[in-house]
Amino acid sequence: METFPVIDLSKLNGEERKPTMEVINDACENWGFFELVNHGISHDLLDAVERLTKDYYRKCMEQRFKEMVASKGLEAVQSEIDDLDWESTFFLRHLPESNLAEIPDLGEDYMKTMKEFALELEELAEQLLDLLCENLGLEKGYLRKVFCGSKGPTFGTKVSNYPPCPKPDLIKGLRAHTDAGGIILLFQDDKVSGLQLFKDGQWIDVPPMKHSIVINLGDQLEVITNGKYKSVLHRVLAQTDGTRMSIASFYNPGSDAVIYPAPELVEKEEKESQIYPKFVFEDYMKLYAGLKFQAKEPRFEAIRL
Repeated sequence: METFPVIDLSKLNGEERKPTMEVINDACENWGFFELVNHGISHDLLDAVERLTKDYYRKCMEQRFKEMVASKGLEAVQSEIDDLDWESTFFLRHLPESNLAEIPDLGEDYMKTMKEFALELEELAEQLLDLLCENLGLEKGYLRKVFCGSKGPTFGTKVSNYPPCPKPDLIKGLRAHTDAGGIILLFQDDKVSGLQLFKDGQWIDVPPMKHSIVINLGDQLEVITNGKYKSVLHRVLAQTDGTRMSIASFYNPGSDAVIYPAPELVEKEEKESQIYPKFVFEDYMKLYAGLKFQAKEPRFEAIRL
């Protein structure tokens, strides 16, 4: 059994840079996921994000979730539910404009902490995109430039809690899907597991680790790399015990960014019949909204300009 790739980012600064870059490349090619330690984000900041997120859920969202479950009769379901997820979520927008001031009852402390966290993640995402360029043989900054469009990248965070579920065999925490966007940075609960990815015909657990950041690649990077790197199917299993925290930040192209395979990664013979389409990111997102839980290949076909 292969072990899930865990990468110590501090090793990029010394003699172990080359083997570390090789592990990152292998993870991008064969897993679509990897976990970062020593990523440069302080443990104190991560602890504050976790504490404030869990407090906010208890004070502002837990009761609402219980009322939703009761109103839909979900605790008594007898057959598999395939049209909703056992999760309580809200969304924070950072770029191009922040919406943090519009979120009810967020509070000064939580807002300040999440702004600081978002800046750290933005920097980490851009560092990772440059590392991918290096591994792919693309000019430094190529991916960041493609993501820019005319207004800069889009960056936001989905804050989720997965409460204990009485019927985890019948309701998923989050149904299987690939992510539509660019690069995803996840700060997840280190005690309650549930995240799985699909590899070689089976579901594999993404191990919870304290203070780590889990990275996965979205559909846009599959297109830009001409399929060298793939977005991978993943899901969240509901659990009978414990509430799982998940803070997923999506560093995506700008709405008007034009996405297409990097010319350097397209073989000459492919140019006539390019496998991956060219499209405007916002158009892809509109299509994805209705097809999130379906296979990605028909989305690529439908968006072809």
